[in-house]
Amino acid sequence: MRGALGGPRVLLRRLREVMAEPVSAQDRLDKIVVLIAANMVAEVCSVYVLRVDGTLELYATEGLNRTAVHLTVMRIDEGLVGTVAREAEPISLSNAQAHPAFSYRPETGEEIYHSFLGVPILRAGNTLGVLVVQNRAHRSYTEEEIEALQTTAMVLAEIIASGELTAMALPGAEPAARRPLHLKGLSLSEGIGLGHVVLHEPRIEVTKVIADDLPAELKRLDGAVETLRASIDIMLEDEGVARVGEHREILEAYRMFAHDRGWIGRMREAVMTGLTAEGAVERVQSDTRARMLRMTDPYLRERMHDLDDLANRLLRQLTGRAAGSEHARLPDNAVIVARNMSPAALLDYDRTRIRGLVLEEGAATSHLTIVARALGISAVGHMENVVGQVDAGDAVIVDGVSGEVHIRPPADVEAAYVDKVRFRAKRLERYAALRDVPTVTKDGIPIELHLNAGLLVDLPHIEETGATGIGLFRTELQFMIASAFPRTNEQLKLYRSVLDAAGERPVVFRTLDIGGDKVLPYMRAIEEENPALGWRAIRLGLDRPGLLRSQIRALLRAATGRELRLIFPMVSAVDEFDRAHHIVERELTHLRRHGHGLPERVLVGVMLEVPALLFQLDLLFSRVDFASVGSNDLVQFLYAADRGNPRVADRFDALAPAALRALKMIIDKAAEYGKPVTLCGELASRPLEALALAAIGYRKLSVSPASYGPVKAMLLELDLAAASAFVEPLLGLRGEVASLRPQLAAFAEKAGLPL
Repeated sequence: MRGALGGPRVLLRRLREVMAEPVSAQDRLDKIVVLIAANMVAEVCSVYVLRVDGTLELYATEGLNRTAVHLTVMRIDEGLVGTVAREAEPISLSNAQAHPAFSYRPETGEEIYHSFLGVPILRAGNTLGVLVVQNRAHRSYTEEEIEALQTTAMVLAEIIASGELTAMALPGAEPAARRPLHLKGLSLSEGIGLGHVVLHEPRIEVTKVIADDLPAELKRLDGAVETLRASIDIMLEDEGVARVGEHREILEAYRMFAHDRGWIGRMREAVMTGLTAEGAVERVQSDTRARMLRMTDPYLRERMHDLDDLANRLLRQLTGRAAGSEHARLPDNAVIVARNMSPAALLDYDRTRIRGLVLEEGAATSHLTIVARALGISAVGHMENVVGQVDAGDAVIVDGVSGEVHIRPPADVEAAYVDKVRFRAKRLERYAALRDVPTVTKDGIPIELHLNAGLLVDLPHIEETGATGIGLFRTELQFMIASAFPRTNEQLKLYRSVLDAAGERPVVFRTLDIGGDKVLPYMRAIEEENPALGWRAIRLGLDRPGLLRSQIRALLRAATGRELRLIFPMVSAVDEFDRAHHIVERELTHLRRHGHGLPERVLVGVMLEVPALLFQLDLLFSRVDFASVGSNDLVQFLYAADRGNPRVADRFDALAPAALRALKMIIDKAAEYGKPVTLCGELASRPLEALALAAIGYRKLSVSPASYGPVKAMLLELDLAAASAFVEPLLGLRGEVASLRPQLAAFAEKAGLPL
C-alpha cells in the first residue's frame, strides 16, 4: 500500500466482492488474508480470533505455516497479539522480536519476520480478535497503513460477529463474539423471564461499509454533523433548560463533544480510507469505546455514554432511521435491554410481550423498578456494559430472583431455567391455594394485606390474590402512559373501573405524584438539580390547583354512593394537608350545588414520606382520617441517598435500627390517636422486611401483586409475639449497627419461616 493512494479503497472493494461469494467461512478468511497481504505489500497477514475460553486462536494466515492454523493458540496475556487484544490498541514495531512481550511460536515459522503491525478487531468497543501483518525487513508502518488496517478489521468484525465461524470450532473453543455470557447484577424485580433481546436504544446496524463515492460520503457526514449540532443548540435554547445549573453544564459538555475537531477529523479520515459516512462513525466510535471501557476514571467512563448517544444520533441522521421505531417490531417474548429508561418509556411498549428488563444502571426502589414490579416483569440492574455485549435477537434469560442474566445461554442452562419456571409456577399454585385463607399470624394476630396498583392490568390481581383491598393506587401511571392530558371523563372512567373491580374492598387513591423525575411526556419538563426534592406531587398540585381540582372532581364523581379514600403525596407540613383538604371540601360543595351524586363517605389522609412530618405527628393525626407510609421516599430522605442513583441507592439499609425506629415512631403515635396506618412502600413487598414491620407494630401492609403470595405465606407461619420480643431490644441497641438484616434472617431461619 506504500505510495498507492488508492490502495485502501481498492482493498475494500475487493473485500466486498469476497464477502458476496458463496464460499465457506474458512475459504472467505483465507482469501481475505491474501488480499490484505498483497495490498499492504506484506509478507504475512494473519487473523486471530478471541475464543470463549479467553484465548486467541490463529484462524487464517498468508505467509506463516498453514499447518499452524487452528493449532496455534495463545493466552490473552501472552505475546504481542495478546497485548493488542488486551489493550484494544494497535501496536506497530520495526523490530518485534526485541519487544519484551514477543512470544516465539516455532510452529508458525515467524522467526524470520521482524516488523509487526497488529490492530484489534473491534465491535461496539469489544475485542473480537486481532489482525496482524508482518514483514522480513525492519520497516515502520505509516499512519495511513495503520488506519487502513483498522478499517479492514471492521469487515472481519462483521464476519466474526455473524456467527459464521462458530460451526468450524470445537465445543468450548467457539469465537467469543457469540459466546454465552453469565452476568451478575442487582435484582430489581423478582421472577424469571426467557426471551430475546430488544435494545431500547438499539445500535444502528450499518449495512453498507464500503464507499462508492468518497466526496459524496464526506458531504453526507458533514451534513449529518451540522444537523446534529443544530439539534443540540435547539435543546440549549429551550426555556426549560436555558438557566444556569448542573444540567446546563452537562448539555454544554454534550455540545462540546459535537464540536470536537478531533472526533470529526477522525471520522473524515476514516471516510478517506474508503468507508461510507456511517461506516466511519461506527469505526471511530468502536475505537473510542474500546479505550474508554478500559479507563478507571468514572467521569471519563460516564462521557462514553454521551459519545455513544452522539454517534447513534449521527447514524440515525445518515440512515434515515427514526428513534423509537423498534417499538413496532417487538417480538412475543421480548427482554428489553437498556442503559436506563424512564417508567413512561417502559409503558410505551406492548407490556403483554415483555418477559424481562436488563439495565446497566437501575436501583431497587426507582420508579422504573416499581412499574416493572407492578407489571410482573423480571428485572435486573447494575449490568455494566451489557448494551455493548448483546445483539438484538440474542436469546437471554433474566433471573430476577438471584440478579443473574444469561446471554446466549447453552442448551443445558436454558433447560434448567425452563424447569425453574415450572417450579415457580407450582409455587404460585401453592400461593393461589392460600387465596381464601385469612391472613392471620400463627399466634392469632390478623394482618390486613392490600395490593399496590396503578394500571387497569393490575385489577384482576385483586380477585386472584384475595387481597383485602388496594392500599395504594398510583393515579399518575395513567397520565404517564397517555399521549395527552387525560380529560376528566377519561379519569372518571378509570377510577370507576378500579372501584368496580374492588367491589366492597377499600381502595386508597393517591393524588398525582408527578414532577421531579416523573415527567409527563406532554408537559414541559422543568429541569431541576435535585428533582426528588423539587417541584413535585402535592407541591405541584397546590401551585396548579386546576390540575388537582379536576382529578379530585373525577374521583368524587367516580365514588358516587361509595366510600372514597384519598391521600396526598409528598406533604412536608400540616398546612399543605389543610390546603389540599380544603380543595376536596370545595369540590364536594361544587358537586352538591350542581346536583351530582356524592360519595357515601370521604376519608382524607396523607403520605408520610418526608421526615419533617415525624416532628408534626400530633398535629397531623388530629386532622387526618388515616395515613400511609411511603417507605421508598422516607428512607431515601432519612439517609439523603437518592434511590435513583445506583452508587448510593443501596448503601443504606431500611432495616437499620434508625429507619425502623422512625417507622415505629409513626405507628406508635397513630395508635395514640386511633388512626389507621398502612405501609405501602416497596419495603412491605419483601418477606423479611414485612416480618420486621409486623414486629414493630404494623398491621396493614400494601404490597406488589407479585409479592402478595410470598409475604402472606410468611405471615401465616409467623409467631408475631416472638418476633416482636426479638426485635424490640434490637431497636434500643446503644452501639448502632448498619442493619438488623442478619439478625432477622437468623430468626426467620430458626423459626422455619418461608422467605
